[in-house]
Amino acid sequence: MQIERPDLSQISPQVRAYIEALEAELQDLQACAGQPATITPRVSLQQDEPPTTLNLITLTSSGIGKRTPRHLYSRQRRGGMGVFDLQAGNKESPAVLTIADLDQSLLLFTNEARAFRVPVQTLPEGPVHSQGANIATRLGWREGEHLVAVLPDLARGSLALLSERGFVRSLRHHVFGEYMKPGISLFDARQFGQLSAVCWTPADGDLFIATRLGRAIRFSEKLVPPAGGLGIKLEENDKAVAIAPVYPDSGVFLLSADGRGTIRTMQGFNPNKSMGGSGKIAMNTSALVGVVTVEANDDLFIISRLSKIIRFTAAEVPVKEGVVQGVACMSLRADETLALVASQPT
Repeated sequence: MQIERPDLSQISPQVRAYIEALEAELQDLQACAGQPATITPRVSLQQDEPPTTLNLITLTSSGIGKRTPRHLYSRQRRGGMGVFDLQAGNKESPAVLTIADLDQSLLLFTNEARAFRVPVQTLPEGPVHSQGANIATRLGWREGEHLVAVLPDLARGSLALLSERGFVRSLRHHVFGEYMKPGISLFDARQFGQLSAVCWTPADGDLFIATRLGRAIRFSEKLVPPAGGLGIKLEENDKAVAIAPVYPDSGVFLLSADGRGTIRTMQGFNPNKSMGGSGKIAMNTSALVGVVTVEANDDLFIISRLSKIIRFTAAEVPVKEGVVQGVACMSLRADETLALVASQPT
């Protein structure tokens, strides 16, 4: 029986978003069963990658998460709707993504600029659309403390940290090694602002810092003093949200909450000779979500508030030297993007 879709414009945005999310999941199930989609055409998928020990880690800000082998996420075309990922309850949304191998440990960073190590294998493994478990209960987080970033551990380079107020600090990799003290404080969040983003760097290039309103600055990492310093001067209604390592020939992918993205080349974004400048417009947006350094053959993973996740190749995003609004990277319905990660294919 064919049921006509009623007008949903008069109901609350939350209920409408829930209905549309269920419609999208029904579409996925119908396509998998070989039935015709009755809502919108399904985006064609590219061939899956071979099995790998790399896992996509999805976590909420309260520490509910899971790991799923990366090869279980099919590549879609840019602009698709994606598929449902982490099930974390009605009041929980995904907050961070990363990709790590089974033999690695994860570094979890909280808003209070504290760091914790967790072996990847201790996270529950599940399929793409499955429930997670709370891994924060054993870490001793304080009241009001929550997760803001996660990275796999590395035995090289440095780790750059960024606060919402634009404070930057760079620490060598050995600080985060096997014998790191759980909950180590990386800077005083009460003085410099809560931690907002982290990234691994080769320690011999530049740092690219971006704000919620799409402004950015680039400068040499060697300019950062050992105790840290102001990386970017912010407007009153702005905050720093992303940091990435770059070289003169690098490209960075910038993602807005509305699902639009662009790749900016550093040839069109000259470095400053000092830290602490006001930066310049990197992308026309009022809600920048994040920034990652990418190469053309990288895969991009984006997740939304409703826990829809999409995977597509960076080569599908036009490369620009100037300021643009970006192209549609994920189709959203009463939803917004929250996190992203880039990964080199095996």
